Amino acid sequence: TTQQCSTVERHMASSPPTAEMAAASVGATLNINVGILGHVDSGKTSLSRALSSTASTNAFDKNPQSKERGITLDLGFSSFLTSLPAQLAGGAYSQMQVTLVDCPGHASLIRTIIGGAQIIDLMLLVIDVTKGIQTQTAECLVIGEILNDTLIVVLNKTDMLPEAGREEKLSKMKARIRKTLAATKFADAPMVAIAARPGGAESAASDASGGAAAVGVSALVDELKARVALPERRHDGPLHFAIDHCFPIKGQGTVLTGTVLSGSLKIGQEIEFPELKQTRKIKSMQMFRKPVQSATQGDRLGVCVTQLDAKALERGIACTPGYISTVSCALVAVRHIRFFKTACKTGAKFHVTVGHATVMGTATFFGPPGAAAAEAERQAAVEGKDEAARKAAQAARALAVARAPLPTSFADGGEHLYQEELDTAAPDQWCVLQLEQPVACALPATAICSHLETDHNLNACRIAFYGKLVRSLAPDEVPKLRVFKRKRKEGQVERLHDDHTLICKNLFRPGTDMTPFFGMEVQVGESGPVGRIDSTFGKTKFKVAFPSSLEPGVLADACKGARIYLNYKRFVFDTEKRMIQH
Repeated sequence: TTQQCSTVERHMASSPPTAEMAAASVGATLNINVGILGHVDSGKTSLSRALSSTASTNAFDKNPQSKERGITLDLGFSSFLTSLPAQLAGGAYSQMQVTLVDCPGHASLIRTIIGGAQIIDLMLLVIDVTKGIQTQTAECLVIGEILNDTLIVVLNKTDMLPEAGREEKLSKMKARIRKTLAATKFADAPMVAIAARPGGAESAASDASGGAAAVGVSALVDELKARVALPERRHDGPLHFAIDHCFPIKGQGTVLTGTVLSGSLKIGQEIEFPELKQTRKIKSMQMFRKPVQSATQGDRLGVCVTQLDAKALERGIACTPGYISTVSCALVAVRHIRFFKTACKTGAKFHVTVGHATVMGTATFFGPPGAAAAEAERQAAVEGKDEAARKAAQAARALAVARAPLPTSFADGGEHLYQEELDTAAPDQWCVLQLEQPVACALPATAICSHLETDHNLNACRIAFYGKLVRSLAPDEVPKLRVFKRKRKEGQVERLHDDHTLICKNLFRPGTDMTPFFGMEVQVGESGPVGRIDSTFGKTKFKVAFPSSLEPGVLADACKGARIYLNYKRFVFDTEKRMIQH
């Protein structure tokens, strides 16, 4: 980390201010965090460079490994100042600072992308116009749907299209992308065509001035300003500071760079590092090379503290002491990612990303007791329709579920049906998520669960489901969750004993103690009379008694060659493994 951030010791290497910046230098500044996401080599870093006037942490691939490999390997931060958009004028702010979060595009760095996307207000999805939507473009689109409400599609490298048919090819590409977006909440997202680095790296290398000027950037800034909405920026409440880099500066202390997700901070304030279980006082702070006394929600800054081992905390959280604790097991409202084509199985392991942390976790899925009946009703509704109509109905249903908000409350006293896999068509889905390592987070927190071990060269989405961690579960709280499995034991009627008693067999394994089953209801066939297990009959058989109100002959007719069923439910977290009927 120290090597990667050596250039950050200067912290904010600024270019000369523009006239617009000078004119807007008085008054409060609104900071907007804009994420730049897309497939590897789509030109994200070139776009960041074209837009920015101030460079910060790891900006423009300063990491030596990034330069060597020619790709972005870590989150990069830079910014530019601009006038306040018309829709935000007249308020507390006089200018707007746009902080750009340049996310890596390589598939192996998806957890870094997810971490970066959780601190942004607006997203730019960069697409190489000569290639269109690629695998990581689609994954970035999925991440954007989960974490963001505003998207601008940036069609980059337009200079690589032959000038003769450029407009026609651009129009066709827009139509293809619009068709993909139609299945997301970004169906009406604007598209801006640019050339962030005309001629590519070769042109820039051969030109002392760094190559030809970027094309279309002004139009992109105008579109960005038009789409900006005033985000919530509150000074009160507990501090939650998401740390993305941590490094030492000789003679000063340890610098933590990050984004204020809630609350505020100031010099002299005591902050806690929950992962380390340590507290420190803030010595000094800077925002893009400018010393500041305080910062609030939405701001990006560097915070200097003393006597903190920089190697112990590369990424993490700083907060108001006592506000954030670590979570090892959580109750999560979940939603399936419709582009993930494999079933999400209960008991399977997933990579769970919460903030900047990614750990392994195991999910137990469940939903409302009537989920099976609701699914049968949905299937009946499309029965008899042709294949195209069925697929259209399923797609419409999947999109409706994807756009539905996650549940925010959980009925503690209610019963919930255990599921072998996550229901892709139901909006009310939950899981108990058991983490192999605890993560620090402020609840409710977003979790994104993936199969990152999948070969990233395959054309497949690896993000399986996401959810909202509603609350942390202590070990003694899990058994109180009334999540049940429906169970059935099947036996045989051997013979009629009398008008109100049957002798039955094969319901239990040899040697089973039948005493706990005395008094439990059993049914003859799927719809026959219901009786209760009364007593044993020999070593492996048992008697079933039926109500005296049962008319003579009814039992004899029902039991000819019949099966007998013991239906019950078992609560999956019940340590005593009790069998419950009704």
